[in-house]
Amino acid sequence: MNTMKKIIILNIIILCCLGCADLDLEPRASLPKSAVFESEQGLDLYANSFYNMLPGASSISYTDGGDVMSDFMARRDVPSFIRPGSFSARESSGWSWSELRNINYFIKNLNESPLPQDVKNNYLGLARFFRAWFYFQKVIRFGDVPWITKAMDVNDPDLYNGRDSRFLVMDSVLVDINFAIDNIKLTNDASRSLVTRDIALAFKSRLCLFEGTFRKYHQDYGFQQTAAEWLTQSANAAKSIIDAGKFSLNVGEDSYRDLFISKSPIASEVMLATHYSLDLGLLHAANWYWTSATYGVRGSFSRTFINTYLNIDGTPFTNNPDYKTLTFQEETKSRDLRLKQTIRTKDYGRLNGGVFNLSPPLFSYTYTGYQPIKWVLDDTYYDGGAYNDNIVPVFRYAEILLNYAEAKAELGTFSQADWDITIKQLRNRAGIINASFPTQADPYLQENYFPEISNPVLLEIRRERGIELAMEGFRFNDLLRWKKGELLEMPWNGMYVPALNVYLDLNEDGSPDVYFYKSPLNETEIPGVTYINVSPFLSAGVINPMQLESSDFGEIRWLDNLPRVWAQKNYFYPIPESDRLINPELGQNPGWE
Repeated sequence: MNTMKKIIILNIIILCCLGCADLDLEPRASLPKSAVFESEQGLDLYANSFYNMLPGASSISYTDGGDVMSDFMARRDVPSFIRPGSFSARESSGWSWSELRNINYFIKNLNESPLPQDVKNNYLGLARFFRAWFYFQKVIRFGDVPWITKAMDVNDPDLYNGRDSRFLVMDSVLVDINFAIDNIKLTNDASRSLVTRDIALAFKSRLCLFEGTFRKYHQDYGFQQTAAEWLTQSANAAKSIIDAGKFSLNVGEDSYRDLFISKSPIASEVMLATHYSLDLGLLHAANWYWTSATYGVRGSFSRTFINTYLNIDGTPFTNNPDYKTLTFQEETKSRDLRLKQTIRTKDYGRLNGGVFNLSPPLFSYTYTGYQPIKWVLDDTYYDGGAYNDNIVPVFRYAEILLNYAEAKAELGTFSQADWDITIKQLRNRAGIINASFPTQADPYLQENYFPEISNPVLLEIRRERGIELAMEGFRFNDLLRWKKGELLEMPWNGMYVPALNVYLDLNEDGSPDVYFYKSPLNETEIPGVTYINVSPFLSAGVINPMQLESSDFGEIRWLDNLPRVWAQKNYFYPIPESDRLINPELGQNPGWE
């Protein structure tokens, strides 16, 4: 029986035997505690329930947590979170504590178990890994939260305590993850479905990087003097993984995209993954989401972000003085190989009924011309529902390299040797010929993204992080920790349209793909061509959300008519109103009162 199937079966059993609700409910056990807490098999049984906390396809590859609310992704609508007057404590969610209740119940009873201490410490390490995971997500979302380490019963007065400082909570999270690193026994898992010591180290590098940069850039809290300690711990955790030599970047043709469309983890690079299986009936809807005109939000990359992909020779694409007026066909040639493995470009094709067809960007889906393919299986069979069975990486080695590089750069200790083992390796995998150590700041990155950053190395690391981890659920959190939420106000711009009333062949296969016009349409429509009306107004004086920058030519502009506003309060979500009614001591995050 494969590992994933074991986990699924064990999860079903443990949830049936030891179901629990929220902080104020006692687990209902149909098995005696001794059956669980006095044998390793019983501990395995219970501990596998924690894996339900790991993210799946929807939270990593799509939905707001999967980068469709970010600075580089246009979409069907403006997210309510950054639309003025559309979000309040009434709409907020995520204040759920049942997972913590489950973990703390396990820890309490495990500490009372007669099993040998080394056995108990292994499972305590696993439980504390997941407690750290739980709290890290809560702190990112809400900031101050209650730090709870006991399994509360319904009469516990602590249920109605207030919140603890996010800084105190993160200090406690660090203690938990260090305990996990020191005590988890599993050092290798070929299935890439279980938490090992390496995964605990990887998670430490992630959370410490977040906290270190948060403390550095959110200086209004007065914790910037502690940032270096967190950044050092992030770098050290990542370096431990690098030095061990157990993981490496996947290389070869389409090696980047293969990581995300594979049915099983590419074990050299993927450290931990969420698995899916047709045989087990575990499927997700990535194809449906990224190819449908009606399902999902039709996420499409902005041109400003696409411009950050380097030329294949290692030079910035934006060094070309004509880059603003290059057509889609021209701008997608001779670029970082990850570009054509992330969006539809000239050579992209799909199977339809077993027949291969070149497949240009479809403007029935994309708003900008830059249509994502990173998670999309290339057979149209998967497009009409939840049929995907490709794995979803939770941790991969590329992130570890990026974490190490950024932490070292933020500390001011990043060297040529560090470049060679991190960013240079990623760029070599992307086919970039000259991946040399940067000595000059890229003015495009400064002008459009980070005017406050003059360090050319840090700029390049941030460029690399954006490109390498796009659509993997990192970008929104990166903007939070860098205190760059205002980037979500950037225009949603698309490919350059040289003129109206011209048929455009986006993939140069000899067949037209899209036609931009102002009403009325004075053409006989050709099958397979999408006709886009860019008139200033639609019927009845309604503003057209799709226009061109210079009226009759220029970049596509989508939804310029709807404001997107980032405020200081948006760095945290509000405490949901329903939960504050139950416990007024929770208070509210500033600006959401």
